Amino acid sequence: MAEHVKVMLTEEEVDRKIKEIALLISRDYVGKSVHLICILKGASFFACELAKRIDVPVTIDFMSVSSYGGGTESSGYVKIIKDLDSPIEGKNVIVVEDIIDSGRTLSHLLNLLKSRNPESIELCALLDKPERRVVEVDAKYVGFQVPDLFVVGYGLDYDQRYRNLPYIGVVEFDD
Repeated sequence: MAEHVKVMLTEEEVDRKIKEIALLISRDYVGKSVHLICILKGASFFACELAKRIDVPVTIDFMSVSSYGGGTESSGYVKIIKDLDSPIEGKNVIVVEDIIDSGRTLSHLLNLLKSRNPESIELCALLDKPERRVVEVDAKYVGFQVPDLFVVGYGLDYDQRYRNLPYIGVVEFDD
């Protein structure tokens, strides 16, 4: 079965939205600094573009958390593959994620990070797929709400492919 990708959000739309989110973060943290936690691998493209546009001091760290196998469904099993390199105690943390789907992984991760005593913790996601929510998570900064379709591009993948697309697309399968 072959697949192709149809554009859902153009590169220009994504870029414009990232600038808007960065402006909101910059306003919310005037006189403070923010510590971005990029969730690998998917959020790496978004986190880098976002960090470049935030006007307050920014530090960044990375975590890799897995709940997916090779398919398109969340397994519900959460595993930390790479933890943070530095403590977050007393920092204004913003967790940067590519997409909020079921909420299982993010709920687990946010609870773990809160236990490490940051000054504050917020969630920022490029995409939100509310139809798929199983566990509620509160995201302060969200780029776009998307329908329950399998999206790729801008860091999001289908079996490790399509991350490098400069836009958000939908994977469509040929019969």
